[in-house]
Amino acid sequence: MKESILKEKAMDFAIRIVNLYHFLNDKKQEKVMAKQILRSGTSIGANISEGIYAESTADFIHKHAIAQKECAETLYWLELLKRTQYIDPKQYDSLYQDCNELHKMITSTIITSKKSHHPPHNPITHNS
Repeated sequence: MKESILKEKAMDFAIRIVNLYHFLNDKKQEKVMAKQILRSGTSIGANISEGIYAESTADFIHKHAIAQKECAETLYWLELLKRTQYIDPKQYDSLYQDCNELHKMITSTIITSKKSHHPPHNPITHNS
C-alpha cells in the first residue's frame, strides 16, 4: 500500500470530522464532544503525516501506532454521539465505516513495517 493513499484517506476523513465539528457545535450546541472528536479525528492524519518523515522504522511505527489509537478514540466518540442522538444512524454508519477502514489500513501498515524492518521511503523522492 502506498503511504500517499493512507495519507489522502486520512485527510478526507479529517475534513469530514471538521464538518461534523461545525454541525455539532453550531446546530446541536454540543461543544465538549465536538471538540473531543475534532481533536482525535484530525490527529489521525497528522500522525500519519509525521510518520512519513520518521527518522527510523521504529519512529515510523510509533507515529502510526498513535494514529491507530486516535482512530480507536474517534470510534468511541462516534458511538457516544450516536447513542446520545447527536448524530443519526446514517451519519454514524458512514463516519464509522471511514474511520474503521483507516484503522485497518494503519494496522496493516504497522504490521508490514514490523515484518520488513526496512526504513520508510524517503518522502522527497516519493511520487505523490
